[in-house]
Amino acid sequence: MSATLLLPTLLPMSAFALAASISPGPVNIVCLSSGTHYPIVKGLIFVTGATLGFVALFLAIGAGLYSLLSVAPLLEALLRWAGIGFLLYLSYQLFQHDGRVQERGANNAPGFWAGAMMQWLNPKAWLASAAGISAYTSGNEPYLLWLFAALYLPICWLSLASWVAAGAFLKRYVHRPIILLTINRVLAICLAASALFLLF
Repeated sequence: MSATLLLPTLLPMSAFALAASISPGPVNIVCLSSGTHYPIVKGLIFVTGATLGFVALFLAIGAGLYSLLSVAPLLEALLRWAGIGFLLYLSYQLFQHDGRVQERGANNAPGFWAGAMMQWLNPKAWLASAAGISAYTSGNEPYLLWLFAALYLPICWLSLASWVAAGAFLKRYVHRPIILLTINRVLAICLAASALFLLF
């Protein structure tokens, strides 16, 4: 299919991917926190894991995983509670941080696998995938799923990286620990709220 014929599909797909990726959510909050507390390369490793984890989830949902959950309520409940527990754990870790910028010893920074796993436990990722797939793809045209995933890859990575960059900006220009401590507390509360939202 020519690029001219694909253009009416590419633009709305790209807009959807951007809106879903850059809007605040649990992964974005962790990206911001990582940029604030650790070297930017550590945050980008997390971003890469989160992006590839999301694309894998997106393709799995497109292949029928979401349908499987609808007929296996126990599995859906397990995923939901695992997601709640993971988000609450991350919010606790963030809440405990003393607000001091870490220049070294960044071994505790969330890494590649944490990013990938977080997407699979992230309800926002599941909902965005299911909504996007149902809106812009068709079972009769499977290439649209792969096209959508290919668009998501750079858009998601750049969107999450922008949150890391925002955190790095805060780290560079905000030097008072009390301010970063306050930011930590607010981010931790937002992360915990996103986890508790799953209960309803």
